[in-house]
Amino acid sequence: MVEALTMPPPDASGGIRAALSGLASRHVLHVLPGFGVGGIQVRLARVINALGSRFRHTIISLNDDLSCRERLDSGVDVTVEEAPPQGSLLARLGANARRIRAAAPDVLATYNWGSIEWAMANQLLAGRRHYHFEDGFGPDEIDRPLRRRGVLRRLSLARADAVVVPSHTLEQIAVSRWHLPASRVIYLPNGVDLGAFSPASPEPPLFARRHDEIIVGTVAPLRPEKNLGRLLAAFARLDAPTARLVIAGEGRERPVLEAFAEALGIADRVRFLGAVREPQQAMAAFDIFTLSSDTEQMPMTVLEAMAAGLPIAAVDVGDIKHMVAPANRAFIVPRGEAMLATALAALVADAGRRHAVGRLNRVHVGGKYPFARMVDGYARLFEGRL
Repeated sequence: MVEALTMPPPDASGGIRAALSGLASRHVLHVLPGFGVGGIQVRLARVINALGSRFRHTIISLNDDLSCRERLDSGVDVTVEEAPPQGSLLARLGANARRIRAAAPDVLATYNWGSIEWAMANQLLAGRRHYHFEDGFGPDEIDRPLRRRGVLRRLSLARADAVVVPSHTLEQIAVSRWHLPASRVIYLPNGVDLGAFSPASPEPPLFARRHDEIIVGTVAPLRPEKNLGRLLAAFARLDAPTARLVIAGEGRERPVLEAFAEALGIADRVRFLGAVREPQQAMAAFDIFTLSSDTEQMPMTVLEAMAAGLPIAAVDVGDIKHMVAPANRAFIVPRGEAMLATALAALVADAGRRHAVGRLNRVHVGGKYPFARMVDGYARLFEGRL
């Protein structure tokens, strides 16, 4: 049985920061494939902000995108650096190990496949306390595992103090496919701040809508694995003149998706918002949240949409069906545009059901996936209190 990291509820009298007041200051070195604005990076920034001055952090980005640095509070002790990989594998391993030793962290935290060489360098040459956070796969591992990557994960993470995953799907993969010891696989689910998605939030929505419109919306980077073409094709099947599709996010796929919407004859009913800083501003005007990805594990956007009181129509990937309230599970369907269109059509046609499922989602996510519990889990990891 894979170990689950179960966190006690936060101290209601003092909140997260008060609960952490007894922690000694420790240095955490984070290595990420990039520190651009994305789900993993935004989650990390929020956790670091919540932990406040109790930890010192160094973030190393393996590409030149450091845009998520703007999400860090000015009062936290964080250094953000670049370290693009250079040279042969042996040269890279040596350079990585030297950088780890020079930083002398109490904890090394590596994230996803893109940082696996740092995990390997630490295991072979540096020997710091190490947690590897694995959140999912890119488009090249969607339908079949890459054997070489599985072997390298097993070898590079064999002596990691823990491999941390946000979904039960990844728990099973880590043990059965990567052959990691079950005792060192830690399930730490994502969490969401319910207050930030209050229905009474003063934040204005990012776009205007007519009173008779039904807004089907999503928040996603426009990358191939998000398969927004599937969403456009599903939306085109709807016989609902008042429905409108809003896509919040930016990426290299945008010109292709805009051309596809035109070819489907729905361009006048689809709006591309571009990048949004805070998803709640877009979700404030949604009636239905939808997700069409080929690969996910525990997407933050689904938790955020639930916190915003929205029903979810999505394809059944990762843990999504188990994340939503039981009343919402009928709208989590097998991958395919026809099934997604059917789920959307049912919600578009029934306002009462939309509102009821959305209310249940908000209650469910507040009880099962609170932000404070996730932050406490990170604090316990960084303190070595597994």
